[in-house]
Amino acid sequence: MLHRRDAMVRLGQLGLGSLTLPALLETERAQAAARRDAVLRKSSGRAKSCVLIYLWGGPPQMDMWDPNPRAATGIRSHFDPIDTVVPGISISEEMPLFAKYTDRTAIIRSFSHPSNEHEASVYRTLTGDINPALRVPQNHRKRSDAPNVGSVISAFSNSKGLPASVTIPRPIGHEGVTYSGTYGGFLGARHDPMEIEAAGESKAGPTHSMELRKELDQTRLLARRGLLDVIEDQDRRFEADAEGLGYNEFREQAFSMLSSPAAKEAFDLSKVDDRTRDRYGRNEWGESILMARRLVEAGVRLVTISWMYIQKSGNVANIWDNHGPFEGLTGYGMLKAKYGLPTLDCGFAALMDDLTGSGLLDETLIAMYGEFGRTPKINKNQGRDHWGAVQSAVLAGGGISGGEVYGTTDRDSAYPTSKPVSPEDMLATIYHALGIAPESEIVDPLGRPHRVVNGNPLTSLFG
Repeated sequence: MLHRRDAMVRLGQLGLGSLTLPALLETERAQAAARRDAVLRKSSGRAKSCVLIYLWGGPPQMDMWDPNPRAATGIRSHFDPIDTVVPGISISEEMPLFAKYTDRTAIIRSFSHPSNEHEASVYRTLTGDINPALRVPQNHRKRSDAPNVGSVISAFSNSKGLPASVTIPRPIGHEGVTYSGTYGGFLGARHDPMEIEAAGESKAGPTHSMELRKELDQTRLLARRGLLDVIEDQDRRFEADAEGLGYNEFREQAFSMLSSPAAKEAFDLSKVDDRTRDRYGRNEWGESILMARRLVEAGVRLVTISWMYIQKSGNVANIWDNHGPFEGLTGYGMLKAKYGLPTLDCGFAALMDDLTGSGLLDETLIAMYGEFGRTPKINKNQGRDHWGAVQSAVLAGGGISGGEVYGTTDRDSAYPTSKPVSPEDMLATIYHALGIAPESEIVDPLGRPHRVVNGNPLTSLFG
């Protein structure tokens, strides 16, 4: 942000007569007004950060956290249930490490909504809003969208060097489309999550890149900054539209990150010891979980891990969408592949161990869910299809008391039979954990207030 003293210094040093102090200060006032876009009402939550492991594609509830051994053949999971450290709680045999942490997790078996479409379900589960105008599949994100969970959290955060929200390894998207629901929407660019890479199969750039051009070192970056600011501000003639103001502020944040050794170190896994990297898994998914841990340790409030698989062809696969066949594998083969349950189990266990050991688990919420669940019936490819009626989700840390299953489903893990949880309730619970009551307000570019989410937090899960 451009302060009065900065303005005087720049005008005095550069002597640009066409650039006046009133114009500089007017921009400052406009920026300050634009930032008054949120009204916080505090909840009792005390978590400082959240890691959202978003299982894009739709994780199968009956093959993970809601085993159904009583179901009929053709519905019953191919995986056997196993006991966990909490008597009475069983999960899939393919998640033996997770079974050691159920005393510190809440498994929600009744997460439900009516949509079976990826695009609409991603939008709702990340924003808490329903967009009837959403085009499928060409649902390019745009500024009229509702802001996603990370952007809402950003609106209530004071960033210092690091952004409030980061999406790794890339946002959700394919075939040239970056999904609606993955950035700041009407809150503007200043509240976009930071993205290191663009969505797969997309020509659009990420919201920010940490990389400097090789010919531009840190010293030259710092030396050029003042002149660059003046030139760009003069070219824009201090246009005070909401989008421009958002860009300016985000650009300040981007510069802070590029010039901050601490910020860059959080993204540099080469400095992590080999044993730690092995525990998380030397693959994109395990390393994303490891990077998420480092980012929340550095002060990022929400890190979203968009779980996907980039094929050798460069095409994107949302591999929890385990219809099968895929690369010669059945639907169940996909779950057991390197990008599925083994890596999730390994990475989650390492994250729980490290946050527990450092004492950060109590102030770091871990949330795991996708856009929907999977059908009770196993299809001809030994996989399952889209099913919005129910999925399982997991919460841990961040004040969650643990050792609990919330909600129940029928024998086929197909429909909730108690305590249904909507996407709005799930997001309200994340906000609650971070000290943001769901009745808090964000403001759109027309000055209209919006409740952050029309859901009810699951307060009974907190100790």
